[in-house]
Amino acid sequence: KGDDLFDRLNTTVMNKHLNELMEGLTAKVFRTYNASITLQQQLEKLTEPDDSVTEKILSYNRANRAVAILCNHQRSIPKSHQKSMEKLKEKITAKKDFFIDAERQVKDAQREAKHGSVKEKVLYDKKKKMLQRLKDQLIKLEVQETDRDENKTIALST
Repeated sequence: KGDDLFDRLNTTVMNKHLNELMEGLTAKVFRTYNASITLQQQLEKLTEPDDSVTEKILSYNRANRAVAILCNHQRSIPKSHQKSMEKLKEKITAKKDFFIDAERQVKDAQREAKHGSVKEKVLYDKKKKMLQRLKDQLIKLEVQETDRDENKTIALST
């Protein structure tokens, strides 16, 4: 059988020993407890109360990844990873271009609204809100890119 390091240790022996230490304690219970504590510690470390929802989701996913690594939930990089990352990068580039154009439009509208009519001021407000939505969408896409790349070798669905 080779040079097994733990050749006389199996789950029955391990669980019997753990149960002697604490009633009801098994390897599975310990693993679940360890994963829960790790998740809690990571969430405390990674999240700030004033984070946006998108940032909190990224922090949660990072904490979840730490647990997956602890539990050895690994996978090989999916074949489609490179292609999906390229598509996502294209979306981000397009959104950035759109954002830059929208910024220009907001500046123009602001200039016109200073000395203009109520209609021009309303138009400025609309463009400003649109710019904020674009900024939020861009942040969301960038977080998605980070998330996908960090998840490429970790199986979170186990």
